[in-house]
Amino acid sequence: MKPSKTSKAWMQEHLNDPYVKRAQIDGYRARAAYKLLEIDDKDHLIKPGMTIVDLGSTPGSWSQVVVRRLKGQGRVIALDILDMQPVPGVEFICGDFREAEVLQQLETALRGQAVDLVIADMAPNMSGLKDVDQAGATYLTELALEFCQQWLKPGGAFLVKVFIGSGFDAIVQQMRGQFTKVVTRKPKASRDRSSEVYLLGLQRKP
Repeated sequence: MKPSKTSKAWMQEHLNDPYVKRAQIDGYRARAAYKLLEIDDKDHLIKPGMTIVDLGSTPGSWSQVVVRRLKGQGRVIALDILDMQPVPGVEFICGDFREAEVLQQLETALRGQAVDLVIADMAPNMSGLKDVDQAGATYLTELALEFCQQWLKPGGAFLVKVFIGSGFDAIVQQMRGQFTKVVTRKPKASRDRSSEVYLLGLQRKP
């Protein structure tokens, strides 16, 4: 099948993207690494010795950032519905976060250990229907928040990708109920035309 003009344009943009080029040089699997790097440089989320959970981890660039910044001290557990090539220092679970048995696998892997930081760069499979996709993304965020309620330490932090649209304000309110401070981040590596932003909950309330 002949590539469409749209797919050709996307490929051209992708190949010329400075973050894609940087990722290849720096050894990151995706340009998304620079979103987390910028946020962490600003907010100092990742510290050696932490236990960190990476939800929606594939292809693994966020896990790579975390491992590098933990400097061999700490624990990273990653989860995604798609398989992920191994990242040294990362324990990976392949499964759908929306399924109870997969959540149970993650909880078992924690061995009763509370988490310092949860990062979630998740997105549902996009249907192209804005309301459906927005609802799917909101549901994933709500599940991640429930996980934080159970496993995130008091004082811990939660970073999650969300999309501006219906349900956004409700998610902000839910996070304000759990965290002392909630801020929005739009890193430079996040394309301007994208409605994605990152919500950061700081200092989880006891």
